[in-house]
Amino acid sequence: MTAKKLISFVPDVWGGNARQVENLDAVTEQQLFQLEAAYLTLTSNVVAAAIQEASLRGQITETKRVIDIERRLLDILKRQFDAGQAAKADVLAQEAALAAAEQLLPPLEKQLAVQRDLLTALAGQLSSDEVAQKFDLAHMKLPANLPISLPSKLVDQRPDVAARLPNFMLSANGGTSAYNLAQSFTPGTGFYTLAAGVTAPIFDGFTLYNKQKAAEAGLDQAEAQYRATVIAAFQNVADSLRALQADARAMQAAVHAEETAKASLDIVEKQLNAGQVNQTAVLNAQQTYLTAVVTRVQTQATRLSDTAALFMALGGGWPTTCMTPVWRQCAMGEPAPAALNLPSGKPPL
Repeated sequence: MTAKKLISFVPDVWGGNARQVENLDAVTEQQLFQLEAAYLTLTSNVVAAAIQEASLRGQITETKRVIDIERRLLDILKRQFDAGQAAKADVLAQEAALAAAEQLLPPLEKQLAVQRDLLTALAGQLSSDEVAQKFDLAHMKLPANLPISLPSKLVDQRPDVAARLPNFMLSANGGTSAYNLAQSFTPGTGFYTLAAGVTAPIFDGFTLYNKQKAAEAGLDQAEAQYRATVIAAFQNVADSLRALQADARAMQAAVHAEETAKASLDIVEKQLNAGQVNQTAVLNAQQTYLTAVVTRVQTQATRLSDTAALFMALGGGWPTTCMTPVWRQCAMGEPAPAALNLPSGKPPL
């Protein structure tokens, strides 16, 4: 006898199988977004750690430079004391100022060592296998053009926004809590996942109706969550752009303060060498210069961190083809144009 093979097929009349396939596709897409968010988070953390290391190295370098200056001033006072031109109190005051500056180094060096351990851990290595690369501010450069306004389509690079925005201008933060990107795609928020639950037997009392209403309510919830995500994305970007504007002005002020303080200290040093100034003026000039150089280093690092935060807020950066001359205003600290303002009304979905 010849064996017969029977093939059966159940028509997908109500779309249940199609909805299940769509559900699985949505889950796969969700997991890809979570992976992308994890990579973005790791990248942002590495950049932030590298900038902090560079900032600490800069502060250590500048503090050592100030210590060298204070030692030179102490030598001048000691010579004047030996020649009977300076009081012992002035020498002791300068020695105290030198000691105070030297006390600043150990905490900075400790922070640098901890930062190196953090970078090594982020690189997936044990502390004993420290990363070879070292970071300093001199080798970190800002992008040629820092934006003050961005087309909203750039924000759909973010894993939590997922390419559902129309194109209009918006102001673009740096997701300091970067894991929010991954958490935004938790199970149950996918539209296809909710839609898949609508299918059920036809004749089942009000079960099908209640399942449908539950699915519709879940869909409304997911829509509201997505709307909140879009609003948060706009806020992140806006915060970063405004921070960059403030950073540009702060950097200009910090550089000017450092240059002025150094010029003042140079004059005081010459006057001290000539015996034309008292020790109080020397101490004041030293403290002013120390504060100015440390502030300038910290301001420079903050500007770099805020630039990295903008990349984070945009989901990894912006294409160079979007650069326009008006974006250069941000680097100059000029006011933002009207395009920076968010549109009124509800965010698009």
